[in-house]
Amino acid sequence: MVSRMFRIETEVDKERRDLLHTRLRETNTAASPVLRALRGTPNEREVPLHVWALDAAGELAGGLVGHTWTAWLHVAYLWVDDRHRGAGLGTRLLARAEHVARTERGCAAARLETWDFQAPEFYRKQGYEVVCTIPDYPPGVTEYTLTKHLR
Repeated sequence: MVSRMFRIETEVDKERRDLLHTRLRETNTAASPVLRALRGTPNEREVPLHVWALDAAGELAGGLVGHTWTAWLHVAYLWVDDRHRGAGLGTRLLARAEHVARTERGCAAARLETWDFQAPEFYRKQGYEVVCTIPDYPPGVTEYTLTKHLR
């Protein structure tokens, strides 16, 4: 049996983070025929997808920030200003992102995360289904992951 000594550190290190990311990517590519087939194709990288709603004064009324990767839209943020809630703006922003993802980027599905006090019911009304529930993330809050087929 070989005994090895390791020094364990907890400092933030961008260079090591990038090296770790590269090595994990290489390991995953070697292990997965699906990821291997993606390398060198347009679907290999995440492509940002942003949708903005501006009010009559040109101020931000709401927006959606996400990205597409392979055949998926991932919604990271969707927000509507309190003054404009209830007018269907969130539905319009989400529908626009889904349309662009489906028609311009060939996405077949969408995913997002939301907390119990945010908008799980809103997303369900838009056709999303809960596929994962994480209680106490953060403590006292439940996080949901939801998905939707776009085709």
